[in-house]
Amino acid sequence: MDRLRLLIVEDEDLFRNLLVQTLADEPDLEVAGEADNGQRAIDLASVHEPDVVLMDIEMPGQYDGIDAGIEIRKRRPETGIVLLSSHRDRRFFTSLPADQQSGWSYLLKQSVGDIDTIVRAIRGSAAGMVVLDPALIGEMRPKPDSALSRLTPRQHDVLELIAQGYSNSAIADELSLTERSVETYVSVIYQELGVSGERETHARVKATLLALEESTA
Repeated sequence: MDRLRLLIVEDEDLFRNLLVQTLADEPDLEVAGEADNGQRAIDLASVHEPDVVLMDIEMPGQYDGIDAGIEIRKRRPETGIVLLSSHRDRRFFTSLPADQQSGWSYLLKQSVGDIDTIVRAIRGSAAGMVVLDPALIGEMRPKPDSALSRLTPRQHDVLELIAQGYSNSAIADELSLTERSVETYVSVIYQELGVSGERETHARVKATLLALEESTA
């Protein structure tokens, strides 16, 4: 299996070093470069051609994480972007061009200590998925009369794990279900949210974005 090349962008040296150390032992990940601001991230992304950029959303200078990520994606659309933030802030989704929303993920910095969560976001972004922080997902409540409000509690459980980047087999393990049962749940969720008929990656991205749009935190 090819290793995913990472560019880590963080203006706080200690936190950047923590990220590097945390991810260095993952056998399928390689830290290809580090940057401490958005402009440097854009420059290094052109040099190192990373599969994923792991980047603080708040940085000094002309480019914050969102702006730098958009600029990087203009040059290499296949690059995944994982944004890190100290705050629960949904504005990054509303700031993204409609044709560029796949491959972006959003984690709270407090989740960096959970290696499974951060690696799942990296792998998901590299595959074109949208992965959201578990804490953000856990606070969501469906808006009244939305498609999201029509889902059953178990369907909500499945959708929350989709939005966290879990595969169907991983969802089955988490919820003690068979993979066939999960596939059935996923199919019904797609129908309820109006995303059935899409390719699987696109359907998961759209379902995740709808979960965000049709909920309150």
